[in-house]
Amino acid sequence: MTTTTRRARRTAAALACTASLALLAGACTGSSEGSANDDASKDVTLTFWHGWSQANEVKAINDNIAAFEKAHPNIHVNVVKNVTDDKINQALRAGGSDAPDVVSSFTTDNVGKFCSSGVWSDLGPFLAKSGIDVAKTFPAAMAQYTQFNGTRCALPLLADAYGLYYNKDAFKAAGITAPPKTLSEFAEDAKKLTKTSGDGYSRLGFMPDFHGYESTPTHFLGQWGATYFDSAGKSNLANDPKVTAMFQWQQKLVSDLGGFKKLEKYRSGFGEEFSEKNPFETGQVAMAIDGEWRIANLQADGVKFDWGTAPFPVPDDLASSYGRGYQTGTIIGIAHTSTKQNAAWELVKYLTTDTDAVVGFANAIHNVPSTFAALRSPKVDSDPNFRTFLDIAGNADSSTTPASINGGAYQVSLQNFGYAYEAGKVSDLKAGLAGVDKEIDAAIDQAK
Repeated sequence: MTTTTRRARRTAAALACTASLALLAGACTGSSEGSANDDASKDVTLTFWHGWSQANEVKAINDNIAAFEKAHPNIHVNVVKNVTDDKINQALRAGGSDAPDVVSSFTTDNVGKFCSSGVWSDLGPFLAKSGIDVAKTFPAAMAQYTQFNGTRCALPLLADAYGLYYNKDAFKAAGITAPPKTLSEFAEDAKKLTKTSGDGYSRLGFMPDFHGYESTPTHFLGQWGATYFDSAGKSNLANDPKVTAMFQWQQKLVSDLGGFKKLEKYRSGFGEEFSEKNPFETGQVAMAIDGEWRIANLQADGVKFDWGTAPFPVPDDLASSYGRGYQTGTIIGIAHTSTKQNAAWELVKYLTTDTDAVVGFANAIHNVPSTFAALRSPKVDSDPNFRTFLDIAGNADSSTTPASINGGAYQVSLQNFGYAYEAGKVSDLKAGLAGVDKEIDAAIDQAK
């Protein structure tokens, strides 16, 4: 059985994100301007667009909408499912009565554009009016990826957290008694878990290559807490020792496990990431970096070995921060074209801050709750493997990738550099990263 996850759709959305930036740049020139002059106590109908499409997801969001309408009998919600960012952007650009009032997106990388262009309304005044303290309500990483340059145009609506999946049977056979906490322990375990066969492998401890599904530079950098940009907004990859340390660690692990060419040959035999042929599920790798959604896949696909989850290891000099991880998630906001923004805020506030609503939705679609209260709720999924990701989400050291005015383009530049560096096409890491900085800065200047 194959379980398609929200993450799979987010991956596709992220790849399409850069192509849609030109359209989004013109979104603030729409023919309609919204307002927050409406009386939220009057009878009103809102239109809410979201991207979920699977039956359990749609039911979960509809259940929350029904509960909201019961609590707010004067506010009715017309829900439209399976809507892409491109469609949202087009509607907000055009304005008019067909445009949505409340919008959600799987693509946190677009927050910089949403906020800077004004296509999603500034939620600051609404939060202040409702007395909601963002820092006390949402974990730091989630609070970060919902704002840009001081403008908060989105709020978190469930989250994804990245951690370590490990094959307990393979660990036991290799004499490893617990998941590694530091990257030096991780490297030793990866070597112990690796079994060679001819000029290849019968099992690999871990696939460190940047093409290895979720083993991307940005996901790894979450364990160091890289900042990406300096205080002036300039790309700071070459001058950040955390970025250098990550690439050096990755390159050494590639070398220790057999070298890039050997690893790539083995990787060519991996199945689709979001299927029962995922290399962790088939036992081709004994450890993997992945998100909380993988639990549902493993359970649905009926893997034949015992497995567990843990936070991904941290650099040895940051051992005290063990428990951290990279985070991203779904976001929700109010369309700038809406003339019903006060009523729309009531819906956004309910979906993002009502503890029972957040917990129920998270449990139903196997994602991480997005408020401190929901993470601590006794009603949240009690599966120990899932709770690993709750702890990662609530960890103060967990981090994300910052918003940029041109979306995730800077991450694409870094990813492409990672491919070249691990393949030996770049010999000078410092100079190579400096070149990436120039590329990123030029793209941002052009976007401005």
